[in-house]
Parts: sequence; structure tokens; C-alpha cells
Amino acid sequence: MLRKSRDTVHVGRDGWLFLTGGSNRALDQYGGGLLRWWHLRRWARLIEARTARAAGLGIRCVHAIVPAKLSVYDNMTRDLAYDPGRASTRLLARRLMGLPGYVDLLTPFRAARDGPVPLYQRTDTHWTVDGCLLAYREVMRALGAVPPADIGERPRFDLDLVRDLGGKLPGAPRETATHWDLQRHAVRRYANALVEAHEAAGRGDAPHTGAHVIYRNAGPGIDPRRLVLFGDSFAHFAPILLTGLLAESFAEVHFVWSAHLDWEYIERVRPDALVVELAERFLARLPKDDFDVVAGRRRGVPARGAGPAARARAA
Repeated sequence: MLRKSRDTVHVGRDGWLFLTGGSNRALDQYGGGLLRWWHLRRWARLIEARTARAAGLGIRCVHAIVPAKLSVYDNMTRDLAYDPGRASTRLLARRLMGLPGYVDLLTPFRAARDGPVPLYQRTDTHWTVDGCLLAYREVMRALGAVPPADIGERPRFDLDLVRDLGGKLPGAPRETATHWDLQRHAVRRYANALVEAHEAAGRGDAPHTGAHVIYRNAGPGIDPRRLVLFGDSFAHFAPILLTGLLAESFAEVHFVWSAHLDWEYIERVRPDALVVELAERFLARLPKDDFDVVAGRRRGVPARGAGPAARARAA
């Protein structure tokens, strides 16, 4: 069993930073033991069950787990005692080999890691636009869809900022990273109150569970299918990452920021495809699939800041 990591950030080679601690104890997820084996077995069964349930509704279901930087760029770490061969994404890919409902992103990411463009930002946990594009193409293949011919050529621009891992270190090193101006044909037709509040406060790029948006696209040659995407900050509600790429590819895309699914919402919308995106570190917890898209939170969980009366009603 790996020792409990007390450090949140590992400083690797050439300025590469890696999340090793945090609430999900990122480094500990590369350990062994019966409990971890059982936990990943439960994850595999959940993915199988979700895929089967969606198929019963006539919905194509795809799971894409975003590999952690530790799982891909172990060659850029420095004397860090862990085995990337024990990555959850690697073990799940072996268990679910041949299941249409699981997209193995780790294999193509490791194959491309020494290429001309980085797949992750050096001082951030998140992928670059090129890493996102690679994952998008794998998801599109799993959906039997063809990406727009110009999708990889959309305008890009650079931003120099303190990123999420850099901000945890003394001196808060900055990084210039490339971003995308993806939106061409997709139009956002709905955003819930949570998204509107963030945008009104000038925090439209801030992450938040419960964010819900709908994009529609009447562009020429667009895939006519409706898609529901449950994801996190690697997808985002703004049209800048995976959500934006999919919105530029399908006639209708619903994005919900949640690791838990809302089957009532899925059955009501009746999409042609259901995509579940999740960062590897969040595999530490098994979802209960009790999310309420309308309320923006899990069923039975009171809203943040709710008073005693609201908490009593939710109990």
C-alpha cells in the first residue's frame, strides 16, 4: 500500500507539476490491495449497468475517463514512488475491453505524449486544447460520428495565467497556455440560474457542480443527433473544451456538470447518445446516480446555504 501523500503538488522535470494529494488522494490511487480491486470492480459493473440501461432506452452510451497526468506523463516526474501501470484508467480498460460503453483514452494519450504538442498544461491538472481534441476524436469514433473537417483548425489564442497547480506553490508560477475560439455554428439556447449567476459575477469560467446548459446547432452537414453529456471541468459549460467540440458536431447537446447521472432527465430528453466524462481522480468515489438536473444537486441534499426549513424538507 502506498504511503499517504501529504504533499499536494509534485514538482517534476522541466517545470511539470503533478497533483499527488488533494481530497481524492491522487497518488494513493496507484496502490494495490483487495479494497482497491473491489472498488474498481464496482466501477466496471456500474459502467456496464449504465450502458445496458441506456441501450434499453435506445440510447448509445459512452464513458470517457480522462487520465491523470501521473498516468500519462510519468516520464516527467522526478523520483516519485508510484507505478503508473496501476492507473485506474489502465485497469478499467482491461476489465472493460470490448465494451462499446467504455472509451480507453489512456492508450492513445500515452502513445501521443512524446509528440510535438503537450496534452496537458505543465502547471495545471487539465488538458491542453490538443489533449482535448485527441479525446474528442476518440469519443466521436465511439459514437460513430464524423468530426467537422475544420474542427482542429479553429482560431486559437494564448493566455498567461497562474494555473490550478501553480497557484499552490510559493511564487505561484505562471504559464502561457493556448485556448480555443471554438464556437461557430452552435448557439447556447439555455443556461440554468447557476451558470447565469456565475457569468453575471464575471466568473463564467469558474467550475461548479450543477451547471446545466443546452446548445443547438443548425449548421450545414451537422450530425442530426441529440446528445446528453454529464461531465466536469474537462468538458465545462462554456464552449471552450469537450462540450464546445461536441456542440459544434451535433444538432443538440445538453451538458450537466455532475458525476452522478439523472436518469429521469435522460428518459425525459431521450437523447440519441449519452456521454459520461470524468477525471480519473474522481474515480475515488462511486456515484449513486441520484442527481436532480432541475435542482442542480443530488436528490435529498439541501442547497448550499439552505436554512433549517429547507434542510428539513430535504431530509
